[in-house]
Amino acid sequence: MLPLEGKRAFVTGASRGIGAAIARRLAADGADVAVGYERSIDAAQAVVNEIEALGRCAVAIRMEANSPESIREAVDHAARVLGGLDILVNNAGIFRAGTVEDMSLQDIDDILSINVRAVLLASQAALKYLPEGGRIISTGSNLAERVPDAGLSLYSMSKAALIGWTKGLARDLGPRGITVNVVHPGSTDTDMNPADGPHAEAQLNRMAIKRYGRAEDVAALVAFVARDEARSINGAGLTVDGGANA
Repeated sequence: MLPLEGKRAFVTGASRGIGAAIARRLAADGADVAVGYERSIDAAQAVVNEIEALGRCAVAIRMEANSPESIREAVDHAARVLGGLDILVNNAGIFRAGTVEDMSLQDIDDILSINVRAVLLASQAALKYLPEGGRIISTGSNLAERVPDAGLSLYSMSKAALIGWTKGLARDLGPRGITVNVVHPGSTDTDMNPADGPHAEAQLNRMAIKRYGRAEDVAALVAFVARDEARSINGAGLTVDGGANA
């Protein structure tokens, strides 16, 4: 029997990169998966097709991460189509760099609403479906705990907020047998931060292992945390960054 056989998962921001890898890995481990996306239905549908080819149920669900109504509707839609919800992966997020002086009010609102508020609202919406043994897993960043360069203050603040949220919610939901954790990727080879990009060398120099991570590396950890064997991992921040923060 596959480790996530019979589980139902909703992964936000899952049309590409780390989110798509998480959706595929959860399905490979036996889960039915709702693939959240905002812009590219074609990319999301491609992930759905891959999941269905594994014999799992899958659906693409549009979610605007800066819209409370859209978030709640997306979670409800996922639970309705899948027949319930056991795993929520809060992966949708944005990155913007710049000094405090350069950040507009819109930049601030966008990062806080998408990287922080959306996690809170999606988790809140999922609680009416999550049973004992349910999982809430969020994608943070190794920049939440160490800021090696200038211009990252707002983004790092948004990801650091997930640490406090995760610890607090783990306390709140522990009596219900629901675990809450945050996974912190480091430099990961995606279209947002390619391993051959202009900023790659500086990032590699900070790593103990001089190699960019793969989206599949992060997905493997998320999938393990979603398993029954990880029932005692709760309120934790788990870093996958090649030792950049060591």
